[in-house]
Amino acid sequence: MNAPARPALHRNFHRLAWFALIMTASTIMFGSFVRLSDAGLSCPDWPTCYGRVTWPQTQVEAAQHVASEIRPLESHKAWREQVHRFLAGLLGLEVLTLALLAARRHRRGVAQVVTASVLVALAIPLYMRGEHLASSVLAIGGEAILLLAALRWSNTNLSRAAMLTLAVVIFQALLGMWTVTWLLKPIVVMGHLLGGMLLFGLLVWMAWRATHLPITLAQAPRLRWWLRVGLALLVLQIALGGWVSANYAALACGGGSASLDNFPRCVSQWWPTQNYGEGFTLWRGIGVDYEGGVLDGASRIAIQMAHRMMAVVVAVYLLVLSVRMFRLPGMRGWASALGVLVLLQVTLGVLNVKLALPLAVAVMHNGGAVCLLFVLVSLLARLRAPE
Repeated sequence: MNAPARPALHRNFHRLAWFALIMTASTIMFGSFVRLSDAGLSCPDWPTCYGRVTWPQTQVEAAQHVASEIRPLESHKAWREQVHRFLAGLLGLEVLTLALLAARRHRRGVAQVVTASVLVALAIPLYMRGEHLASSVLAIGGEAILLLAALRWSNTNLSRAAMLTLAVVIFQALLGMWTVTWLLKPIVVMGHLLGGMLLFGLLVWMAWRATHLPITLAQAPRLRWWLRVGLALLVLQIALGGWVSANYAALACGGGSASLDNFPRCVSQWWPTQNYGEGFTLWRGIGVDYEGGVLDGASRIAIQMAHRMMAVVVAVYLLVLSVRMFRLPGMRGWASALGVLVLLQVTLGVLNVKLALPLAVAVMHNGGAVCLLFVLVSLLARLRAPE
């Protein structure tokens, strides 16, 4: 991952990458707000909301669309879901611009990006007309074009990363659609969160590489190994957190008081009855409404306990990494940021239980994960050994 020379890029590529990165973080945070305020199904159709580009203001307006038969309008929630879709759409255009700029240096590169984008765009009206098979074929075709281009192209000018990022954006749109049409299916909800984090990570890496501000360090090879392990552990913990949220297991051990019975204990026990087999069944079929959760107490407790145990592993590892980095020349700032973020993230996790999952704290907990991801990926993108 060494980058001895600045990539040959459009002069504004790095600015656009940083803007897209900020937009991605904002979209993730707003998405967590939508999810945690139970607004994920407030627009039962996609990509419109009760057939409107924006959202209806009254029950009378909503009743004019067939979606009102699926779910009655909650206007105080519907705007949240549709604004999240608008933000995601703007982000998609930003990433498309980055892909077009990167593809210019390849023969027929722009044509491939445009063709993939047109196929995906044509899939949307087909889906709205109920032609789901044809819509899926077009969307998969667009994804295939981008992935094949990423495999063929070198990453010296970040074109491979740009193609992968655009492919992730498109797949994120599909996951957003399935989140609604499959009624908050947990595996899709968790996948949507991970897709957002993957998109953010790719943009962090691309933005730093395009800016070309390497950190030269003799210990870089070994430190990168530590960072990769830390990143893998963090991603696993984010996935577990998404699974907790998707299965409504955040308060499975109790909450809403300062009692030790809900943390560090769980339902007043150190090791309560848990059902990991049921709790971690990934696929349960289509047609079930998962809003509010469908699992029993023992299954939700298993999910919550897994998240807690993994949190200990991740926190200890990242704190040890922070201490190791603090001893290296020029790394004290990054080391301090990592250590503070880990402690803050643990505190927010405990407060989620003690305060019974207040919306502001829960959203900040998601933001903490974004910040930790930024630190780890930034260091992986910038570190290099002396030549």
